[in-house]
Amino acid sequence: MKVLILGPRGMLGHDLLRAFANSGHETVAAGRAELDITDARAVSRFIQRLRPRWVILAAAYTRVDDCESNRDLAFAVNAQGPKQVASACREANAGLCFVSTDYVFDGGKATPYTEEDATNPQNVYGESKLAGEKNVREVCDEFLIVRSSWLYGLHGKNFVETILEKAQSQPELNVVDDQVGAPTWTADLAAGIVSLVEKGAAGIVHVTNAGSCSWYEFAKHILQLGGVTGVAVHPVSSGQFQAPARRPAYSRLAFGRFQKLAGHALQPWQHALAQYLLERKKQAATGKFFPDGKDG
Repeated sequence: MKVLILGPRGMLGHDLLRAFANSGHETVAAGRAELDITDARAVSRFIQRLRPRWVILAAAYTRVDDCESNRDLAFAVNAQGPKQVASACREANAGLCFVSTDYVFDGGKATPYTEEDATNPQNVYGESKLAGEKNVREVCDEFLIVRSSWLYGLHGKNFVETILEKAQSQPELNVVDDQVGAPTWTADLAAGIVSLVEKGAAGIVHVTNAGSCSWYEFAKHILQLGGVTGVAVHPVSSGQFQAPARRPAYSRLAFGRFQKLAGHALQPWQHALAQYLLERKKQAATGKFFPDGKDG
């Protein structure tokens, strides 16, 4: 099966390429240099020429706080881009997998969000991704929307790298403890997406590592598993940070539908983090680790 990965140079894109290739599929990658997803004509020509069976749309504007002051850009990439890709997929009889976010929810629940729960994003990023979801549903004949949360991976800036970097120079770290979600390793998410595509899944599916924690708990676990000592981690409220974008207080996603479709759940986030740190160490030893994502 030929699979086109859009957004191949980010954390998830790298792992999607590897996961689909390792499963025996023919993979083609196109980043911003090869294709502007907001250009309808270019997207149509590109996909018509390649004729992939599936397109995996991992390209996105993910700087949550920056989205607040760059609303037009956020909607151009996260909403209009998916619309152009969905239209091209319909023309080429290709399936489209659109990667979305837990931030489409408002965080008001006390139990994990299901695929059927009402959406109510609290920031521009979430609004733009939800608009992208709606465009995909309305335009594409064959689609899969995968919502995930709190992503980290080897090929991009993420919370794990931020904590480890700050711990090198700061004896104390203040980390938010009133936001709860599920940290998800992009390698596990990519494998989950491959499984869903191979099984012909459709509609909306939530895919995260099992379990949940606060950012504070996540930070403590990162330092513990990373062997970092002598750094104190203090819990603080979201209000103390005064970030431009409002985050949901609780955004854990229920993954029962994924488990039923795939036949398994993703591993607990603690195990995934341990594997990530081990892989990170191996990559760093070979000089192939690029935490800033600038590896081409």
